[in-house]
Amino acid sequence: MELRTLRYFVAVAEELHFGRAATRLHMSQPPLSRAIKQLEADVGALLFARSPTGVTLTPVGTVLLDEARALLDHADGVRVRVSAAAGVATLTVGILGDSTDPGVSRLAAAYRRSHPGIDIRIRDTDLSDPTCGLRAGLVDVALTRAPFDETALSVRALRTDQVGVVLRADDPLARRDRLQLAELSDRRWFQFPQGTDPIWQSYWNGGRPREGPVVRAVQECLQAVLWNGTVGLAPLGHDLPAELAVIPLIDMAPSRVVAAWNEGDTNPLIRSFIKIGTAAYLTRN
Repeated sequence: MELRTLRYFVAVAEELHFGRAATRLHMSQPPLSRAIKQLEADVGALLFARSPTGVTLTPVGTVLLDEARALLDHADGVRVRVSAAAGVATLTVGILGDSTDPGVSRLAAAYRRSHPGIDIRIRDTDLSDPTCGLRAGLVDVALTRAPFDETALSVRALRTDQVGVVLRADDPLARRDRLQLAELSDRRWFQFPQGTDPIWQSYWNGGRPREGPVVRAVQECLQAVLWNGTVGLAPLGHDLPAELAVIPLIDMAPSRVVAAWNEGDTNPLIRSFIKIGTAAYLTRN
C-alpha cells in the first residue's frame, strides 16, 4: 500500500463523500475513485458501502482507517525527524487577527508537545493581506480568516464564527438585539488599503461597495468606530472596550477560521501543523 493511496482513503473515510474528499485533496473525483477501487482490490474486500448520498465505512474499512492513520502518523514523524537532522527545523506561522484565540493557544501547546525541537517563528500580519505573506514566501502556513482568493493555496477550515457589527455603545442601533445589513446602508464602513484582495474586502463590507476610512489593523478598525462612528464588523465573542458594542448580523455569512499553505508544499511540519490544528480547534474549553 502506498502512503499516497492511504491518504486518499483517509480523506474519503473522514469526509464520507468522494466529491468532498476530492476537493480536500485538490484532485478530480475519477482518479480518486479508481485509487480506492484499486485499494479495495489489493485488500480483497470492500472498504466503503456506496449510496447516492455518500459512503459509509464497512467493518474492514473501519479497521483499515485506524491502521492507516497510525501508519501516516509514523511516516510524518519520520519526515520531521529526518528534516530536523538535516537542519530543516523551522516553521514560520503567519497569524492574522486575535492571537489570544483559545484555538491558537491550544494549537501552540499541542504543537510544542509534538515537536519540541522545532523552532516556531511567528509573523503577526495586518488586515491588508489575509494570506499572511504566503504568496510572498514570508510564512510556511497561515492561521487566518476566509474568504479570500485561494488560487494556488490549500485551505483547511478550522471553525466558523458568527459575525456582528461593531458600533459605539451610544449608537441608537447598539440597543438592538440583532441587525440586518440593509439597516447599515447609510453608514460609512472601514476600507482596506488599495490592492487588498477584493474577495476579502467585499466580505468585510457586507458584499457591496462602501466608503470610509482606510485601516490596516484591528485596533485601527475599533478606533475608527470610536472616533468617527464608522461601521466595523467583527466575529462575535471577542472582548471589546466598554465604549463599543457588537450586535449580531442575521444576514451575514459566518467568518471561517482557516489554516492555509501553498499548494503542493510537502513540508511534513506543515502537514503535522494542519492535523494538530484541526484537533485543537475542534476542542472547546
